[in-house]
Amino acid sequence: MSLLVTVPTDRLAANLGEMPSDVELKVWDLKSPPPAERVDIVVPPYMGGTDALSALGGIEVGLVQSQSIGYDGVADHLPSGLTFANAASVHEASTAELALALMLAAQRQLPRFVLAQQRGEWAPVFADSLADRRVLLVGFGGVGKAIATRLIPFETSFTAVARTARTEQVEGIGAVDVHGIDELPALLPDAEIVVLSLPGGEETEHLFGAEQIARMAQEALLVNVGRGSLIDTDALVVALGDGRIRAALDVFEQEPIPAQHPLWSAPGLLISPHGGGASTAMNPRMARLIRTQIERMLAGEPPLNVVLPAS
Repeated sequence: MSLLVTVPTDRLAANLGEMPSDVELKVWDLKSPPPAERVDIVVPPYMGGTDALSALGGIEVGLVQSQSIGYDGVADHLPSGLTFANAASVHEASTAELALALMLAAQRQLPRFVLAQQRGEWAPVFADSLADRRVLLVGFGGVGKAIATRLIPFETSFTAVARTARTEQVEGIGAVDVHGIDELPALLPDAEIVVLSLPGGEETEHLFGAEQIARMAQEALLVNVGRGSLIDTDALVVALGDGRIRAALDVFEQEPIPAQHPLWSAPGLLISPHGGGASTAMNPRMARLIRTQIERMLAGEPPLNVVLPAS
């Protein structure tokens, strides 16, 4: 059995290293004609958008291996009959790092110090800590768990919320009682920091609208490293303008944020330009996942991380 595998960049091809003799590796960014009538594993561009998947129409593909965890809108553009796997195991650590960085930056007012440095001004401040804060993790998949394990050394307490209530064993923590999403309204008022890592989609769209934001504690911090659609932007702008809450966000309903949008000048908001997985951890972990998928296909084993089976 021989395989044809395509990746979108020379850099990712180099990270994969030497391939087995029965694997042919080609670079294809889905913008040029396909390299063959059948490709066993196609890796689309990282930030190419779901529209790029239409390039797979008319060819035979064994597996579409995404470089992202989320797969919002993929089903609308993926040609029928194709199997789609996400990049679980690739971005969790990096995204959790950014979530912690956003919490620390907002709590300790690091943006204030950067601006003061640019002015040549010594501007000390008595800031909020991360230690001893009550953190509500809304979403307890791979990213949520990775955030939880990193919160422990910072001496925080956390409560986890997911779609369904359960008790889950988490490495490095032990048993975690996870609350159901129906309990969210009752849990919000006690949280000093709320971290969102849920996927997008109809079920979670505007989960944090005016009603839920109003339930948050005064001056609580809302952190979003999940999907921009989780938060109603208009309701958030109002709450920030009123000083009800603070926010540190990596994802937004519209990206990039348009010029002159009120988010740019909203008080109490720290903006990160959708960089959760964009770190040096990504490429070697992505290469590791692709090599694993190749090994499994050669061995006749099913691929990992399938989120959209062939229909």
